[in-house]
Amino acid sequence: MSTNNSSMARSMATIASYSILDAMRADGRNAKQGAYNTDAPITADACPTDTDTLAKAQLAQWCDLLKRSLGAASSTSGKVNCQGDGTCAITITFDDSRAGDGGSDKQQLTTRAML
Repeated sequence: MSTNNSSMARSMATIASYSILDAMRADGRNAKQGAYNTDAPITADACPTDTDTLAKAQLAQWCDLLKRSLGAASSTSGKVNCQGDGTCAITITFDDSRAGDGGSDKQQLTTRAML
């Protein structure tokens, strides 16, 4: 059962990474210009409240998704890093100690994509 929970958490992290990538693709040029880049990881226990631009609103919604699907803890975080050529890396970190033997309290998933 604990292995199934771990697998579900990894699946949710994958879904969350594609979720922000889809939002960024919809925003086009702004995403390619780095509007979604985060200097520091966004943590699920302190989601951003500044939503004065589309990028900031999308990041706040993404943080809420991370919180709901992976846990509202400081160990759950997401980071976006896009280059000017449209290549992006989405990194999500979460607690996977529920995996039992062989599990880690810190798992990291990085999705690389082109906008």
